Amino acid sequence: MTNQVMTMPGMDATGSPSGEVVLRTRNLSKHYGKRLAVDNLNLEVKRGEIFGFLGPNGAGKTTTIRMALGLIAPSAGNVEILGQDVATHRAHILPRVGALVETPALYLYMSGRNNLRAVGSVLGGVPDERIDAVLELVRLRGRQKDRVRTYSLGMKQRLGVAIALLQDPDILILDEPANGLDPAGIVEMRDLMHRLAAEGKTVFISSHMLSEVQQICTRVAIINLGRLISESSIEELISGRGEFTVKLERANEALALIQKQPWGRSARLDSTGALVTLAPEGRGRNLNLFLVNEGFAPDMLTQTTQDLEQVFLSLTNSGTGEIQ
Repeated sequence: MTNQVMTMPGMDATGSPSGEVVLRTRNLSKHYGKRLAVDNLNLEVKRGEIFGFLGPNGAGKTTTIRMALGLIAPSAGNVEILGQDVATHRAHILPRVGALVETPALYLYMSGRNNLRAVGSVLGGVPDERIDAVLELVRLRGRQKDRVRTYSLGMKQRLGVAIALLQDPDILILDEPANGLDPAGIVEMRDLMHRLAAEGKTVFISSHMLSEVQQICTRVAIINLGRLISESSIEELISGRGEFTVKLERANEALALIQKQPWGRSARLDSTGALVTLAPEGRGRNLNLFLVNEGFAPDMLTQTTQDLEQVFLSLTNSGTGEIQ
């Protein structure tokens, strides 16, 4: 008997996002007079990913999003969504794209359901069954008849996502989806993003909340001054320099020994007295074996990581921590 691997939409047999590229920028550039806002940007976002798009103030993120939505034209290069050029096939592509840009524009005097009906009528009509489905997806069905003015900020953001989902898009482009949310609202939005990705939708998020991006995103791109400076998985970004932190007795003696090894010359003790070092062949098990053989049995050995904020500030040379 053979084993069958069940996969979610947009996932391969390993449970990872499929290889299909649903959003691609090719040598994308935008000039405003003499100012170059986006400079030869090349990105690839795959189906089923939650993709983070990060950068300091003025980095070019909003300009990139506007070009992706066909709101402004590139000065050079192009944006492809689902394999088609946005500039030449905008009317065909955009119904398959849902967007939420910061705080959604809502009719506060109307109910949540009637907000969806109003937007649906502009789109040419949306069946009640679809409205039911998106209300269920964003977990607002129990409050659908209440006026939006009674909603919390988190509920309004979720209603904005529901509007973006009305036409059952393949890709969502969300600018600051957790903007202004309290901790409970942030958790709600995080859960929603995971559920959307599990359904095979691609989520493209621009956010300044780096701790949240680190928790929910599959990969991230970091741009600065309009240029791409990093595009990789979260794991690769925060894995540090391949160092390990070791807690053990006689740390000073172990340090002296390791510093004599070709792979351990940069070893040091951190502020807590723990040993921080590279490992033979980059493998923690080899470092553990070396220490044990030399009479230093570690109490704890962990790979040293950085958080996304540290990586971001290092890559963008920003001392303010202010991100747009």
